Amino acid sequence: MTRIALNTLTVLAVLGLGLDPGVCRAQALDAQLDCKSNAHAFIAPLVSARSIDPNPMRVEANSVNAFRPAQGSDLTAFGFRVYAVLGYEPDDAMFKEGSGEPIKESSYGAVVIGSVEAVEARARETGSDAVIRQVVPLFLTAIFCSGH
Repeated sequence: MTRIALNTLTVLAVLGLGLDPGVCRAQALDAQLDCKSNAHAFIAPLVSARSIDPNPMRVEANSVNAFRPAQGSDLTAFGFRVYAVLGYEPDDAMFKEGSGEPIKESSYGAVVIGSVEAVEARARETGSDAVIRQVVPLFLTAIFCSGH
């Protein structure tokens, strides 16, 4: 077998492993982003499954905690790759408090890589009534549920 053919087979085998569902740990958060839950019920299973780092990478002044996906966790929301998972539940030790006035109700969501228009269209297709907001133009979009 020629060297080129062997290299081609090697590349195809590696790519095939990357597409095998048994090797990938993709986890869709779509069902949880229906806004019928609370922050603890959204975040706790992700921490237990080691899908997110249990220590927030950022805590906003209003106490919303932003958690980084664990390396290799491949979280998605409505088909978009998750950049961060958000949450805060008043009086819940899982969440750190920020420097300002904490929000008064349980809130949770995700920040995804995708345009606000595309994310909102997919969220509405699933029946989610989450608030969809642009974080960084043409790059990051927040999906946020609160009041439950």
